[in-house]
Amino acid sequence: MALRLGDPAPDFTAETTEGEISFLDWKGESWAVLFSHPADFTPVCTTELGRVAQLKDEWARRNTKVLAVSVDAVDDHQAWKKDIEKTGGSPVDYPIVGDEDHRVSELYDMIHPGAGDTSPVRSVFIIDPKGVVRLVLTYPKSVGRNFDEILRAVDGLQVTDSGPFSTPADWKQGEPVVVAPTVSLEDARKRFGDVEEVTPYLRYAEVPSA
Repeated sequence: MALRLGDPAPDFTAETTEGEISFLDWKGESWAVLFSHPADFTPVCTTELGRVAQLKDEWARRNTKVLAVSVDAVDDHQAWKKDIEKTGGSPVDYPIVGDEDHRVSELYDMIHPGAGDTSPVRSVFIIDPKGVVRLVLTYPKSVGRNFDEILRAVDGLQVTDSGPFSTPADWKQGEPVVVAPTVSLEDARKRFGDVEEVTPYLRYAEVPSA
């Protein structure tokens, strides 16, 4: 059965390019982005893993760890890292899981039963510090992911966990958020200062500083 939002993230132990890890222990109290790629030594995957490496400081700023998965062997991952680093210009300093037995891919429902092969689609799971699945994205193998959007989604989850907020369309970090309709306008102005009321149910406010 496919994972749903709000489900506990399944734990697993696996060999990676950085040694054996137990996923939830490795994640600890951080956020995590677990993402699959169809195969090593392929063009789109090379650009994706290179982009994730380039964003090292952005992941760290959000207390977020990243973990890649494919059904290739760890030795293949280690050899492929040289190409990723050459083309992306940044060291791959996050683990890549070797999932030759498909255990992790099947645990997270990353392999389409009718796809005609056993390679994963481009799945993304954002998991919060409590180990709960908060966002799931699935891309076809032919379409590379936008990791700036995945960062934006992490930002949105972290902001909306901080108060009675949601984020409007195309929201980016630092922009006003939407105050929940359950908060009265009077209470919103007491709590958040200047509140822009567009309609009685659409009110914008700045995110309070920590």
